[in-house]
Amino acid sequence: MFFRLVSLASLTIAAVLFTSCGTNGLTIVPKDKIHGLSGGGRNFTVPAPSPKTMSAAANKPRDKHSMPVYTFSERTRVVRTTAYTCSEDDHLIYGSKNATGTPLRYTNRVRSAAADWSFYPVGTTFRIKGLPYLYVVDDYGSALTGTGTVDLYKPSKEVMSLWGRRTVELTIVQWGSFNRSAEILSQRTKHPHCRQMLANIVRQRPDLGRIAMR
Repeated sequence: MFFRLVSLASLTIAAVLFTSCGTNGLTIVPKDKIHGLSGGGRNFTVPAPSPKTMSAAANKPRDKHSMPVYTFSERTRVVRTTAYTCSEDDHLIYGSKNATGTPLRYTNRVRSAAADWSFYPVGTTFRIKGLPYLYVVDDYGSALTGTGTVDLYKPSKEVMSLWGRRTVELTIVQWGSFNRSAEILSQRTKHPHCRQMLANIVRQRPDLGRIAMR
């Protein structure tokens, strides 16, 4: 009986560590329930951007990854995506929290994403063609600064690796807030990537310069 209790306790601890990254209230989808897996769980089946979307992207200016840069009036776009998780070395100090201070989300309905807030202001919601989830930009990362890349939150390194790097068709459902982005970033200007995002926001929205000067 003792050994059975020890085994059950060990399994419980392991489950908590895997599913939550040490977080409260984060709903994790079990591996065998993750939508869009094929090839024995090796690849997410996400359709390629449509020929129409690819054609519209052909003559646009490019970021450092040679991906198209869009105006805010263009909601459907070709986007480079990567993946991250809270157990990566550069995210350990933040734990399960995003850049707004709330828990990272990964549910059957809503999932967190990181981006340059001058490209996708905090609170921006979007969908990826072929996937049923609604993604919300509530995080950022220094490697994303100056690019249109969107980093998708995953609950573990295993699931993160399954996604890898993918070019997808992304459609903006609702734009987030430049005001809120500027307010948060203005408190973190000791970090170069925060200063860069804030400066780019002010270039686009000079009226927010007063927030940047606080």
